[in-house]
Amino acid sequence: MSDLNWTVDGPVGSPSFQTDWFVVHAAGRTTPETAEALDKLCRTYWYPLYAYVRRKGHAPQDAQDLTQEFFSRLLESPWLRDVHPSKGKFRSFLLASMNHFLANEWRRNQTQKRGGGRETFSLDGVAAEDLYRFEPSHSDTPDKVFERRWAMILVERVVTRLQEEYCASGKGDLFAALKPMLDGEMNPEGYATVAARLGTTEAAVKKAAQRLRENYGELLRAEVAQTVSDPFEVDEEMRNLFTALHG
Repeated sequence: MSDLNWTVDGPVGSPSFQTDWFVVHAAGRTTPETAEALDKLCRTYWYPLYAYVRRKGHAPQDAQDLTQEFFSRLLESPWLRDVHPSKGKFRSFLLASMNHFLANEWRRNQTQKRGGGRETFSLDGVAAEDLYRFEPSHSDTPDKVFERRWAMILVERVVTRLQEEYCASGKGDLFAALKPMLDGEMNPEGYATVAARLGTTEAAVKKAAQRLRENYGELLRAEVAQTVSDPFEVDEEMRNLFTALHG
């Protein structure tokens, strides 16, 4: 992957660069914060990349090995300390790197154990294949599978964060009742039924649902912003996310 040409001119390390790009750039630093950020990064992208490799036609065990080795090489490569894009989407860079890896750099040593003896993080191949069985059976391209799973993981992360915040403030029941309204649709039970169940008014439920959707939108936008290098790309990425989710 050393012949991939991605460069940047700018203040790496400034607060505005606390993105997925920044995390990859910091891969060579051994701090607790970097380790935690890298772990989050790997766990965000490993299944979309696994699904991408599977849709490329690789068998489950081979796809697991390839994805594991890709991350090992990506995070151990010295060139990462000097690479940072002046523009572009992080996931586009990641997919280009994976394609380069699959085409040119994977050379299995037959005498070596699977995974090459290096494990950047624990990849649960059984769980990965269980997830893959739920992928649509129609002929979605590997790129579409990757995009959809990237979008779903970002949404799931935001929903989990919202749930944790509501539970921490003693409003877990409220979140459970309002969660089906996150996409803007009214809960099948209706606002009045939810209000009666929670012992409040219909107007209060509507207001709470609106506030939840606003918080959801803000957090989702913040998550998307972490995947780009330029704030002006966020609106486009939001559109890409919803397209990936809904086609």
